[in-house]
Amino acid sequence: MQLQFTPEERAFRDEVRTFLRENLPEHIRDQVIRAPSYVSKEDVRLWHKILYEKGWIAPAWPKEYGGTGWTATQRHIWGEEYQAAHAPRLSPFGLTMVGPVIYTYGTEEQKRQHLPPILSGDIFWCQGYSEPGSGSDLASLKTRAVREGDEYVVNGQKIWTSHAHHADWIFALVRTDPGARKKQEGISFLLIDMKTPGLEVRPIISIDGSHYLNEVFFTDVRVPVENRIGEENKGWTYAKFLLGHERTGIAGVGQSKAKVERLKRIAEIEQAGLRPLAEDPDFRSRLSAVEAKLTALDYTLLRMLSKEEAGQGPGAEVSMLKINGTEIEQALNEMLVEALGYYGMPYELESLRADTNVDPVVPRHGVGLMTEHLLRRAASIYGGTNEIQRNIIAKGVLGL
Repeated sequence: MQLQFTPEERAFRDEVRTFLRENLPEHIRDQVIRAPSYVSKEDVRLWHKILYEKGWIAPAWPKEYGGTGWTATQRHIWGEEYQAAHAPRLSPFGLTMVGPVIYTYGTEEQKRQHLPPILSGDIFWCQGYSEPGSGSDLASLKTRAVREGDEYVVNGQKIWTSHAHHADWIFALVRTDPGARKKQEGISFLLIDMKTPGLEVRPIISIDGSHYLNEVFFTDVRVPVENRIGEENKGWTYAKFLLGHERTGIAGVGQSKAKVERLKRIAEIEQAGLRPLAEDPDFRSRLSAVEAKLTALDYTLLRMLSKEEAGQGPGAEVSMLKINGTEIEQALNEMLVEALGYYGMPYELESLRADTNVDPVVPRHGVGLMTEHLLRRAASIYGGTNEIQRNIIAKGVLGL
């Protein structure tokens, strides 16, 4: 296992840094620093187009489908430098979720129809997995798809559907065989146009006061059979493939490293005549413990990249990335709010938007931190709860 970058890899890192410095629009960078979750769809699409024209929009895709041809280590470098540069998070639902499912399991027609607009950013996707009562136990989902000739008629509900109000298409798990011996065996994977009659999106306002989440209702929604991925009743196979890729990305090592540096800067600031928090031995001890966990996570990710270079796909071990990555992120968010002191109390939603003319009460170094703290409380839930991830490790890694 190689844990040090080669000269070629260091040169690649310099190339990435130069590109990001010269091409990331300043107003987008500033908005990411202010509040990363408030970057507009228009600005995300603008940055998406810049990366697409460079040919760097889908580093993990095979080159034949528009990928970069980078090694796993180069993709790791790209991810770290990307987050360190305060580049906006691209919509993952097309690029890192349904896109790989389509090029791995889809028909040639599905590849021709869907892959180019995912790469170009012309089509946005959302994920129709969770349902009321079927979150961690996803295989218990009840949304039905009944085949009538060359169509499925879909009825049911999805919930916690991120950015469904922006999406053009949704990929959804539906039950096509309610009498299957195992509940996982009666599920199919459908691609559904969000403009289809009978499909309704209703907003859910999250704890930070914003609209990211939605409920999606299906009432006699007709979906062509040709929009099914792979075989009928085999959708659970494709869903597990997708979730493995999603959980790898949730680790957020580069993002957490940037938060550590931000935390150190804020902790050095004297507030209200009190000594800086950085001088508190208890605070330094807690920060050191988080940094140690982050270093261990970084090396764990590099070990998995090494396995990928050897031709081994992601296994149950990706659950370790998800658990530790999200818990580290939450610990850092809590410490950032603590480091703000009195400025951690105001909650100014209106000051986070790019078009605001409201001067925030909180100093610039603290704008958006409370919102980020509230929003990311869900990090240990989305992508599969951390409790479920521990069950996966117990079964798939420890053999219990």
